[in-house]
Amino acid sequence: MSDGKKLSLNGALVDVGEGETILQVAEKNGVEIPTLCHDPRLKPAGACRTCLVEVEGSRRLVPACATPANGEMVVRTETDRVKRHQRALLSLYLADHVQGHDNCENGAPCELHQMAKDVGADDAWPAMAPLRMSRDTDRNKYIQFRADRCILCARCTRYCEEVEGVSAISLTNRGAHTTISTVDEVSLVDSTCELCGGCVDVCPTGAMAEKIPLVTLAKPERELEKVRTTCNYCGVGCQMDLNVDREANEGRGRVVKVTSPPPGTPPNDGNLCVKGRFAYEFVEHEDRLKTPLIRKNGRLEEATWEEAIRFAAEGLKKVKRDHGADALGFVSSSRCTMEENYLVQKLARAAFGTNNAHQCAAT
Repeated sequence: MSDGKKLSLNGALVDVGEGETILQVAEKNGVEIPTLCHDPRLKPAGACRTCLVEVEGSRRLVPACATPANGEMVVRTETDRVKRHQRALLSLYLADHVQGHDNCENGAPCELHQMAKDVGADDAWPAMAPLRMSRDTDRNKYIQFRADRCILCARCTRYCEEVEGVSAISLTNRGAHTTISTVDEVSLVDSTCELCGGCVDVCPTGAMAEKIPLVTLAKPERELEKVRTTCNYCGVGCQMDLNVDREANEGRGRVVKVTSPPPGTPPNDGNLCVKGRFAYEFVEHEDRLKTPLIRKNGRLEEATWEEAIRFAAEGLKKVKRDHGADALGFVSSSRCTMEENYLVQKLARAAFGTNNAHQCAAT
């Protein structure tokens, strides 16, 4: 809510809300300020220095993500000084990074290369050999750290601490040798890590990346289609994006990875657990049931949905007829929607006359 104060932003007077930073004021007014370390779910860190802007009266450029806004400020985000800073800073980042946009994006998008292109940063500076250590041999199944892409924005470590409350990874060593690691450099499976993949999601350069073989399809020759859906592993209703290769499986399509929706998406605010992010291979598993099965003469045989529903209904009615309604019990699942669970108890009470209805989340 605005407190009635006005800030001068690139010559225009805009409202300032209580507790807002310069970056937040700029975002709500459609002014784009580049940043690599910012995430709305995290406390401002000012680590990447890409969001520096001019504030009248300040000798130095100030970080927009970490500077509180007030009505007395005169802020400029597009001056020659700011643009020179952005080009020089991103050129330095590129000198300590995988060369070439396409070479870098072999498994995860790289905001750094795209941002450098947008501001016209020069990638002709001589590339430096990375001093940080990768963790390619970590025996966990899902997450890898690729040091040659890390810019030490600390998004991953801050997410692990502030959002997940796990603190499984942290910044270790000093100076040019600073890197992302675990306590005593143990494997993630031996740490407090929950393998939620949140570090992969927030990483702007692909330094934290998925280890699964299908990660190479993250940027294929053809674009993947994102399909928003609801995770079915529990009843929270987390939203997630299925990345679908529509031309795979002879045109039938294939889910090749799962990514998070943007922060602010209810109910999970862009967060996922290990099952929601990584346990999607059942979709294409060869053992997955694709048609209903009913038992005939001691053998399970494929049937239509109409046949299967009629077969189940006749079986339930036979139990009630032979043994009474209370011989039946109905158990619904926490994976179902609230409406589906309501229908299960209504089926038990209204259709079959029994109160033997239960829900697995109540145990």
